[in-house]
Amino acid sequence: MTGIPRSYLFTWAALVALLAATLGLAYVPMPGPLNIVLALGISVAKALLVLALFMKLFRAPALTRAAAAAGLFWLAVLFALSATDYLTRKVDPVGDLSAPTGREHRSGDR
Repeated sequence: MTGIPRSYLFTWAALVALLAATLGLAYVPMPGPLNIVLALGISVAKALLVLALFMKLFRAPALTRAAAAAGLFWLAVLFALSATDYLTRKVDPVGDLSAPTGREHRSGDR
């Protein structure tokens, strides 16, 4: 295997293993929010591997790291704004109307 650095092979193997862990996690029922926590942990590990090796972000110039940090900051702002919209919505139904099912006006019922 000439030409391919070992670090790329190890990173590829780690990414494949984390992909298999994500797939396996999809089929394992866990109590409470544990599935989400583990899935997010696996995705953070995959993102750090890509940032560290393929983007070479930890050895990049300061301006490149600042641009990446700014992108992550704005992504966090967008997530926070989406979360505030989602968390402040009223969940209780208003009135005594039932939700439409699409079967209210069948042609055979008339």
